[in-house]
Amino acid sequence: MESLCHQTYKLIQEVQNDLGQYERATGNNVHLVENQIHAHIDLVVSNCERLDILVNKEPPTRRSNAKMKVDQLKYDCQHLRSALRQMQHRRYQREEDERNREALLTRRFERNDVDTTIAIDASLQHNTKLNDANREMDNLIGHGSSILTSLKDQRFTLKNAHKKILDMTNTLGLSNTVMRFIERRTTQDKVILYTGMIVTCIIMFLAWKYLT
Repeated sequence: MESLCHQTYKLIQEVQNDLGQYERATGNNVHLVENQIHAHIDLVVSNCERLDILVNKEPPTRRSNAKMKVDQLKYDCQHLRSALRQMQHRRYQREEDERNREALLTRRFERNDVDTTIAIDASLQHNTKLNDANREMDNLIGHGSSILTSLKDQRFTLKNAHKKILDMTNTLGLSNTVMRFIERRTTQDKVILYTGMIVTCIIMFLAWKYLT
């Protein structure tokens, strides 16, 4: 398991380096680097699934520490996916802006075209508003992703705490009444978690509708 964790960690570092190359890539290199990033991320996900199985085979004294390592690898993978999506969005936006600018520069105007200035001004204002809306959406998406990641981390923490409490109750021999109280509290925490996720998604959707 340790060798697989180390291998997965090296893959994550390679993806981080690939993201830097993707930001600077031009021409056909963009697609090559992008495909390489996707391949590495898929391999990280596959390794994490294998690690989930191996964690359950670890001795009880080492299982908690091993679980924390796997959860951290999953978190890093999710963060890299989010970073890739943001970079792709920015690149697509730049390419769209360059195409619009090129089309505007190569457009031929008639000498007596009265509406030329008005059309250009309207297009520039529309493009500016779209860029502003895209930046706001990027900020909202990043903020929402951070909130969802935080909620996910809290869920993992609650699960680990729940498992530790169950182990302690087996050792201390707590009553069934206390066990039922713990189970009910865990259910309430899950309801709070999912409610927070739903509210966050609704806020992001309303913000998107308002800005666009």
